[in-house]
Amino acid sequence: MKALQYRTIGSAPELVTLPDPEPGPGQVLLKVTAAGACHSDIAVMTWPAEALPFPLPVVLGHEGVGTVAALGDGVTGVSEGESVAVYGPWGCGTCIKCAEGKENYCLRAAEDHIYPPGLGAPGAMAEYLLVDDARHLVPLDGLDPVAAVPLTDAGLTPYHAIKHALPKLVPGSTAVVIGAGGLGHLAIQLLRALSPARVVALDTSEEKLELARKVGAHETLVSGPDAARQIRDLTNGVGAQAVFDFVGIDATAATAAQAAAIEGEISLVGIGGGALPVGFGRTAYEVTVTAPYWGSRSELIEVLDLARSGVLSVHTEQFPLDEAPLAYERLHAGQINGRAVVVPGA
Repeated sequence: MKALQYRTIGSAPELVTLPDPEPGPGQVLLKVTAAGACHSDIAVMTWPAEALPFPLPVVLGHEGVGTVAALGDGVTGVSEGESVAVYGPWGCGTCIKCAEGKENYCLRAAEDHIYPPGLGAPGAMAEYLLVDDARHLVPLDGLDPVAAVPLTDAGLTPYHAIKHALPKLVPGSTAVVIGAGGLGHLAIQLLRALSPARVVALDTSEEKLELARKVGAHETLVSGPDAARQIRDLTNGVGAQAVFDFVGIDATAATAAQAAAIEGEISLVGIGGGALPVGFGRTAYEVTVTAPYWGSRSELIEVLDLARSGVLSVHTEQFPLDEAPLAYERLHAGQINGRAVVVPGA
């Protein structure tokens, strides 16, 4: 099969030919119909060798959907030919967090060397994907694969963060989305669907701010040193009850800290390497700061249900598998508006 591998530290991903995988006991083989390219892949490919938690080479792609091509011995719950989405943050399945469906917070994944597809285990940027357990599959039930695949991370991750902040997003509240790209443009739609909050979107790109307005942002601002003051002005000096930073560099974290209201919530979702100092006088009183990771299996089911209800519209740019390296080049250059999706069969 063709596959896109990250092969050596600091190199660009390469198209390679690998043997077709075969499912062992308990495993499910998917014929990949779509795979998502994500900024976190770019981040991983910039890490030095000592920071990389898994061996190379690795097939990229932690967002994947496909049709069930073959079942290993003992597999139940899915059928050949079924169209499914892959829940990416695989865990041990037995610890207390996994028992709650929160495999994204598995307590044993690191020590047991359990990796998500594309982030240690072979990923979805290939013609076939081997899934370790049928519990990591969710039926698409009529959703278009290209539109659905970003929901497994770019939809699930902001959904998880927003659910945590919903008690603060009462009528008259304000939610700020920093970064209106792949995750941000879905976060705007989720906020509009799930809360009565006024949604303010920040970005440095006018093209992405236009996308933010198109998908429902009430206000858009150019991200920069003056953005926090502008948010304060929009809220009559109160600030935002929730700030979601999908960039995660020091500058955007600082904006989040300056914009958050008393008893507000800051969610640092982006993995740009930034940090937010927390302590008396650093933020408004009783501001909560979280650093979420992905979401639970039940939350993925909820996100797909929201998509079926018509409240989520994913802006995608499609690439055949042969052009997957180009997708990452354009993603790295900030030239993808929305989400890049690789379609192996195209």
